[in-house]
Amino acid sequence: MSLFGAMTTAISGLNAQSRALGHLSDNLANSNTTGFKRIDTNFTNLVTQSSATSHASGAVLARPDFTNTVQGTVEQSENPLGLAIGGQGFFSVTQARGSADGLPLFDDRQMYTRAGDFRMDRDGYLVNGSNYFLQGWPVGDTGAVDRTTLAPVRVSQEVFNPIATSSVELSANLPAIAPPTVPADAKTYSTQIQVYDTVGNRNPITLTFAQMPDGTPRGWNMTITPAPVAGGGAGGVDVPIIFGTNGTIENFNGVAGVANTAVSLDFESDFGLGNQAISLNIGRFGVAQGITQYAGKDFSLRNLSQNGVPPGGYSGISVQENGDIRVNYDNGQSRTVARVPLVAFSDADKLQRLDGQGFMRTLESGEAQVTDVASNGVGKLVVGALEKSNVDIGAEFTKLIVAQRAYTANTKLVTSADEMLQDTINMKR
Repeated sequence: MSLFGAMTTAISGLNAQSRALGHLSDNLANSNTTGFKRIDTNFTNLVTQSSATSHASGAVLARPDFTNTVQGTVEQSENPLGLAIGGQGFFSVTQARGSADGLPLFDDRQMYTRAGDFRMDRDGYLVNGSNYFLQGWPVGDTGAVDRTTLAPVRVSQEVFNPIATSSVELSANLPAIAPPTVPADAKTYSTQIQVYDTVGNRNPITLTFAQMPDGTPRGWNMTITPAPVAGGGAGGVDVPIIFGTNGTIENFNGVAGVANTAVSLDFESDFGLGNQAISLNIGRFGVAQGITQYAGKDFSLRNLSQNGVPPGGYSGISVQENGDIRVNYDNGQSRTVARVPLVAFSDADKLQRLDGQGFMRTLESGEAQVTDVASNGVGKLVVGALEKSNVDIGAEFTKLIVAQRAYTANTKLVTSADEMLQDTINMKR
């Protein structure tokens, strides 16, 4: 082994330890960076010559050892749009590359991150602190998730369109009282419900139940006010309901229905915007559901509901544990606009690092596998939380001391080899 070889080996040690110090400085500087993954150091020796009888000094290389799969601490956040991944997986994100018509144009490359400190920008896009735009599966008006494409999630703050009432459900009990002997003694009960037209106006509909004046046992007439323009019996009045001895509907509007089939009345009303079809559902034949006739002294309303919705203004956004992003409105309604998937890789530690805790796929990392939350090996979604850096400051300081001592030792080797070379040069015969 030559002195020059020893010096070369020591210099490679200095270079390797300086690289390790660089990794440590990166880790310590980002110890509070959301979603940051620390970089460890993997030392590898290089052999020039080695046998059973001799060994020549080689060198050492310091390569980064990435910890992209090592979980950071998940902490609760005051940001309701903050998202953390408990387990494996990444968020699919993209970056803006210019703008057109006041809206961003997005990079065609797919990028990934664990930094879930998302917020809504002025254009309604969900973007994190490093200006990565969150991507998700679009959700249609019917609630169907389109898993064939990923697009930046954008939330619209437009008014929720009103929905005209098309169905009314009534559940009540008419008292089982004796039929009237004269029409003047017939009992009458009424209830009212507000229904919505096509532009969201509220319109009252009154349902009145009166004992049949001819003394029919367990017989009542139902009247709809205002009178329907079509359907609803004879102009909306005197729709007969006859109950059986068990207190359930036996005959409705002159039809003796089959047991357990629905009892409904379809009619059309005009609230000034044209005919609006409404279906009144009052239970089932022979089943204690909807309208019944049991003992009691008065009319008992159990449920009266309709499916119309008034117009609603934007009130906020929320994220569900399955990744659904919902827009909430002040009329009590909500609409799912996208679903956030998670992305897995066969070897996530081989991803290419980008600025702002971003990553890109490489050949070594394998293909991106986009999947639903908590499925196919990816973790669960923690809403209202952030994943902190996985750097342990105490452990990093320990590594720092070791790297510093190793660097100092290598400087001693260089100094000693230099002195020995000088001694060799100064030798006299």
